[in-house]
Amino acid sequence: MIINEPPRCQESQAKRGGKGFPFSDKGAEVILGKVITPEELVVPLSPSAVEMFAPRGACLISEDGPLWVSDTGHHRLLGWKSLPKEDSQPADWVIGQPDFFHEGQNAKGIPGNSTFSVPTGICKCGEGLAVADAWNHRVLIWKNVPQDSHVPADLVLGQANFYENQPNRGKLEAGANTLNWSYGVFYHQGKLFVADTGNRRVLVWHQLPEENGQPADLVLGQPDMHHRDENGGGSPSASSMRWCHDIAFWGENLVVIDAGNNRVMIWNGMPTENNTPCAVVLGQKNFNAVEMNQGIYFPNASSLSLPYGVATTDDWLIVADTANSRLLGWKKPELPLWPPVSQQGVSADAIAGQKDFQSKGENRNYGLPKRDSFNWSYGIKICGQTAIIADSGNNRILLWRLYRNQ
Repeated sequence: MIINEPPRCQESQAKRGGKGFPFSDKGAEVILGKVITPEELVVPLSPSAVEMFAPRGACLISEDGPLWVSDTGHHRLLGWKSLPKEDSQPADWVIGQPDFFHEGQNAKGIPGNSTFSVPTGICKCGEGLAVADAWNHRVLIWKNVPQDSHVPADLVLGQANFYENQPNRGKLEAGANTLNWSYGVFYHQGKLFVADTGNRRVLVWHQLPEENGQPADLVLGQPDMHHRDENGGGSPSASSMRWCHDIAFWGENLVVIDAGNNRVMIWNGMPTENNTPCAVVLGQKNFNAVEMNQGIYFPNASSLSLPYGVATTDDWLIVADTANSRLLGWKKPELPLWPPVSQQGVSADAIAGQKDFQSKGENRNYGLPKRDSFNWSYGIKICGQTAIIADSGNNRILLWRLYRNQ
């Protein structure tokens, strides 16, 4: 684990590489999910109020809670009334299943306004909550953040109603009102962003939708609302996507994780036209390169392998470099213009989860999970002084303290 604090709480600057990462060096303060002991090499995955199966997303509504988690493999949301303070603290609420002990896509029935099939991305949107319900090819929206079990969603995007779940509504081409494997969702300054992964695009609603199936206003990654080809039907470029997965803003700049091209795309500001090219990529040396770890088995400080999650805090951009089981951090330099439009593939400034930038083993040495290790770190979100990390391969959520720059 590389943890190097900002000056106010610095303890081991550059001990293992990187600099200034804003994580506590004690590892996660709280671990949600079953904590594995050395005697438990085979872990049952039966659902309960504690046990999760490959969670891929989480959202802390405010610094004190509530907390909602996409328990992806059990096709449900788990909710905690307040920020959990103890390891393996049981959830208070469940949505998507009749109780804490059942699982199955759409609760082993048909889709509805409170069922899921592979819920993944989750975010606060205005006063409410949005969840990317990936295998139902839709996004569910609650106008107010749920604070109980079994609360039904108020709106659905990607489908005409809550009971249909065909990709692109059963059509071969995409539309402004359809989705196909929607894995990511993000809300920023009144705009709703959806990573429409199977259509290789990001859709943007300029205002929070008010009607079921409302069409999007803007598309990135495709020339129009109807095309859905990988990399826009051509070679990888500054505007194309292969497997977009998560979204953030770094200051005023839009950031999209393009997992299939093993890169992070950064725009100067917020795009206003369809298919606007990005200004910078991280993880690759140019806009045309796409290989995992830049074609080398072992990673380095500037390479990525199937990155799935992204979050920002202060000047930091933090990426869940999933297949390398690590987090990478880039700190925004003091430049007149950022991102630097002439510089691609900038090396990360910090790393967590591995001993150095050249390591990639799950749980560092393929051992048991530790408080500061990852096994397919799938998602990360930040609220206040808490980073919420979906450590998917370890079937757990990590709540990790951050230190703010002064």
